[in-house]
Formats: sequence, structure tokens, C-alpha cells
Amino acid sequence: MKSYRIASIPGDGIGKEVIAAGVEVLNALAEQENFRLDFESFDWSSERYLRTGAYIPEGGLEKLKTFDAIFFGAVGAPDVPDHISLWGLRLPICQGFDQYANVRPTRVLPGIKSKLEGGDRIDWVIIRENSEGEYSGSGGRVHRGLPEEIATETSVFTRVGVERIHRFAFELSRGRRRKHLTLVTKSNAQRHGMVLWDEIFYEVAKKYPDVQTDRVLVDAMTTRMILKPESIDTVVASNLHADILSDLAAALSGSLGIAPTANLNPERKFPSMFEPIHGSAFDITGKGIANPIATFWTASMMIEHLGEPTAAARLMKAIERTTEEQVFTPDLGGVHDTRAVTNAVKQAL
Repeated sequence: MKSYRIASIPGDGIGKEVIAAGVEVLNALAEQENFRLDFESFDWSSERYLRTGAYIPEGGLEKLKTFDAIFFGAVGAPDVPDHISLWGLRLPICQGFDQYANVRPTRVLPGIKSKLEGGDRIDWVIIRENSEGEYSGSGGRVHRGLPEEIATETSVFTRVGVERIHRFAFELSRGRRRKHLTLVTKSNAQRHGMVLWDEIFYEVAKKYPDVQTDRVLVDAMTTRMILKPESIDTVVASNLHADILSDLAAALSGSLGIAPTANLNPERKFPSMFEPIHGSAFDITGKGIANPIATFWTASMMIEHLGEPTAAARLMKAIERTTEEQVFTPDLGGVHDTRAVTNAVKQAL
């Protein structure tokens, strides 16, 4: 029997609730599909930070390297500044493990009504460069507290980083039915890094003549997502741009509570990390109404990445049956709680 070691990091807020639900569903799936998942839970959270002064203990990343995948909940708490929590937990894993390809599929699942007229035409994959760009961490502040205080936030784009995310995007796009890839930049205003993105994109495109391409400025892309959703298939964009666009995509498909994410190290030198994108949502934490669908969809992506495509497809079908029967949490206009949705997916399996 095949077995996979999974590091579970529930993190903060509803992350603890949905990851617990995800582990439960994954264990049920593994039993039916004849493989084993060995989960080890890590208490890396804002609570731990406030108690010890660190999200990740000394040697934590070295230990994390030994796992086949990472199942991540959320990070962020009202009593910790957001830049502390993000740079204390999620980004050290993504950057430390070179998880440079962030993949966010978006479509309207059966039974869910999009907030967008014609939203049933949404079937997108947004690929986000996940290791550099606007979130490189380059910059600083000087003359703190003085009238002439200066803060710089430098976007760092390297040829290696840009070329590999474009190559990944073309490969993924080639495997989709429409074989269409849209480049999103802001090269009219950002004349150095974004122009580099444009140039390298078209260099890489020459090796993929079977993939159709177009380029859209990021501000125009927001209107295109709303007015012409059927014109979009696969999208590649920088760290910041794709971060924003993928949240809009999730909202248009019904709710942030159904949106999955994979942070991939495509070369598999390090474990990849899988997380729902909804955040810690402290406004509903502890109420038992967090939507676990994003976590289950994320789990399906993780199982497929581990080499179990049949099991991944089975879980996805169970998710779709559950949404088709409109077993919904309140974010989707339903009356069911996290437990009821979890039970429904297990029953569908």
C-alpha cells in the first residue's frame, strides 16, 4: 500500500476548522482508494507567535522538507499585524521551498449561482508567480517618524524567475482544452520589470505554437473578467497582480469559501503546499459555519499532485455532487454548517 506523509498546518482562525474537515475527508478517501495518508500536525500559528515570539521553531523548515506535501489552513490574527504573520509563516515556506508556481483554478461548481450574469462561462486557471516580484521583500524604511521618512518597496523580477513561470503556464495551458494563455502585466506604466515580463513571454511563446496567446493590462483584465468571462482560459501574472485577480475570480464564482490553491515546486525538490485562499476569517471563527469546499478542492489538487489522479477525480465528483444538492454554508446562501457539508462529501464518496 502506498503511503504519503502530509504536514498539516491549520494555522489561525477557520484554518483549524477546515483543515480538520479536510483531514477527515482525505482519510475516508484514502481508505476507499487503498493508499494511506500519514498526517502530522504543526501548531505554527499566531497563538504560538504570541507565546514564543516565532511562528516557525528553530529547525522547523528542515523538518518540513521531509514530508511529501503540506496541507495549510490560514494565517492572520487580529492581535498580530498582517505583515508579521504573512512573513512569519506562509512566505518563509513558499520562498524557502521555491514554490514558485501558485495555481488557482476557478469555475462555478454545480448548484452554485455566480454573482456574475453569465458566470457559468467561468472556467479559468490563474497562475501566479509566487517567489519574487512585488512580494520579494526588497526595500526598507529610513528616517522613521520624521517628516522626510521614506519607505521603498522594490519589485524584483529576474529572467530566471519570469522565464520559468511562463514556461510552467504554457505547459499547463497546453494541457487544457482551449489552449489559450493570457499574459497580464502593467507594462505601460512599469517600464522595466513588466516590460521584461512581456519580452520573455513572447520569447517562450515561440516554443509553444499550439497555444494561442494575448496580453492584457491588469486594470483592463478586471473589466474583462466581468464583461467577457468566456474570453479567458489560462492566465499568468505577477505575484501581486495574480493575487488580486484570483480573489476577484473566487468572488465571481460564488464565494472565497470555494477557492483552492496549490503552491507548487514543479521540480519536486521540495514539498509543495496546498491551501484554501479564504484566509483566517475571524468574524466567523468558532461558529462552525466555515465553508470547507475550498479545502476539499485543495485536497483534491494535493492528491493529484502526489500521483493519485483517480482518487483526486473521485473527491472532485463528491464535491460537485454536494454542491449540486445545494448543501451550502451561509456564504453561499445556505443554512448548513461545516459538519453537514463534510458529512455530505463523505457520503458522496
